[in-house]
Amino acid sequence: MNDILIRNNVKIKGEGSQVILFAHGFGCAQNSWQYITDAFLKDYKVILFDYVGSGDSDISQYDYHKYSTLDGYACDVLDIIEALDLQNIIFVGHSVSSMIGMIAAIQKPEAFKKLIFIGPSPRYLNDKDYIGGFEAEDLESIFTHIAEDYEGWAKEISPLVMSAPDRPELAAFLQKSFEETNPNIALAFAMATFKSDYRSELKNLDISNLTLQCSSDIMAPVSVGNYIFENNPRNFLVVMQATGHYPHISEPEETIKEIKDFISDYKSYDIPSKLLND
Repeated sequence: MNDILIRNNVKIKGEGSQVILFAHGFGCAQNSWQYITDAFLKDYKVILFDYVGSGDSDISQYDYHKYSTLDGYACDVLDIIEALDLQNIIFVGHSVSSMIGMIAAIQKPEAFKKLIFIGPSPRYLNDKDYIGGFEAEDLESIFTHIAEDYEGWAKEISPLVMSAPDRPELAAFLQKSFEETNPNIALAFAMATFKSDYRSELKNLDISNLTLQCSSDIMAPVSVGNYIFENNPRNFLVVMQATGHYPHISEPEETIKEIKDFISDYKSYDIPSKLLND
């Protein structure tokens, strides 16, 4: 157990008994949740961690083969759950961690109570009638830029995905997070993320889940949020006023409200109306 907690730099905070597990996105670490976690410490047990290769995890445990797909990262999540003997957890995943959480929940559904996806995408690449937001040449350009000039890529992409031009300190925070990630690991994580396609798995998630979709997000457009809603019968969709890909950083109050509304067992979130109509 201790090996896993050290490996993933697991931190446990809060006064409550209901567990919320926060899972960070690509190029980030658990400190990306610092803008919202204080709001949950009084009533919940908050668990934070870093994926292997991110933040203060044990980078010596990084395995390029294991983490070549999102399933390897889902193993990290399941290892933490097993090490801490967690049950009925609320999982909050940002970006790629949304699908990582879905994978873990499909493999061990008894451990999960609810899932919240912030800016999720089951596939980033456009495909026939599916609009993921990227063409193949777009992704190749991203991979090339990361491989050849990772710091330059981080500096260029951070303000675009943060989408808060009036608060440049937020983009600077994100850029610093990117730059603290080993460039080779960042490239491998980017490829595992952007080449993934978990659309067919959506129907297998039989746990109540919420998509927090930003009204404008170049990484995960509204079309993706709609696709998840239409293809998972237990999904709820909220299109936020927030823009960008990091609402938990740029618009923490709105993000906190939506998460709390969903996990507070409001009747409106008991069963999706689309499931009742089937």
